Amino acid sequence: MFSVHAMNISVIDSAAGMRHVLDQTRHERAEAVRDLWAPMAGMYHFIPGIDMLGVHAQNFGFPLDMTPQSEKRVRDAIVALEAANAWTRVRTALQEGAAALAAGDPGIPVPDLQVLLLAGNPTNDHFMEEIQGLSAFGGISGYISMTVWPTEQVLDRLEAIAVHELHHNVRYSPGGVVWDPVTVTVGEHVVAEGLADLFAAELYGDRGYTHFASERTRSDDAVLAKVASGLKVTGMADFAAWVLGDASASMFGGEPVGLPTGAGYAAGARIVQAYLDATGTTAAQNVRTPASDILAVALPALDLNDAGAH
Repeated sequence: MFSVHAMNISVIDSAAGMRHVLDQTRHERAEAVRDLWAPMAGMYHFIPGIDMLGVHAQNFGFPLDMTPQSEKRVRDAIVALEAANAWTRVRTALQEGAAALAAGDPGIPVPDLQVLLLAGNPTNDHFMEEIQGLSAFGGISGYISMTVWPTEQVLDRLEAIAVHELHHNVRYSPGGVVWDPVTVTVGEHVVAEGLADLFAAELYGDRGYTHFASERTRSDDAVLAKVASGLKVTGMADFAAWVLGDASASMFGGEPVGLPTGAGYAAGARIVQAYLDATGTTAAQNVRTPASDILAVALPALDLNDAGAH
């Protein structure tokens, strides 16, 4: 059986690392960012020769070339994260989340974790306004990155953000669900986001719900029906619109499908909640449950069976 105490959570001292980057000349900053991301290189082991500088940019990390005003904003953001005790809170939340998953699914393998928390790019409107200062990724076993802007809402949700990504990490670790980029469906991605949000909500209440999916989006039956109509779509290139919404799809070069930001998170939470209600189980207990099993129960309960896939 998994022992929570055996789990090693390494939260990188990125406050010092970010300041080191900013203290370099603009020419030297690129190598300093690569050094900052170096402990996370295994996250992209399947991409030979990947430049972690590009990963930093793709994750909305703070830019290397900034005006003095923007650089001050980034330095102030680091101070705000320190004042909020962000790194300790993330580590504690991951420990609590791992314990909850081990209790919900005894024997589940929970990997050791490398965790990188960074300040994002205050000059990127999509990051700041559309996704409201949050870009996090935990889908590769053993690694979680969290790029944030320390708004009041983001700081309030730090624990929830961390355990949301932990749920993904455990789901896609050995012994869990296999994410095959060729065959994976929108349905799997949507279910995974719903499970992760509801797991965070089990631990932290309403703070668990991803904040860039608005309350209106979360209650919109038309959004739910539209997302359900795309659950059979395969090919990760098309996932952005169905999960993140049209604005993100357009930014990443995808085709819009008529969905607001965070639509897949909103629909996923409703779909998974229907499954949990029908089965009397929790998101922690279903970290390894196949999406097909969840959809087979949830879609009829939501009267969306004809629209979706199972």
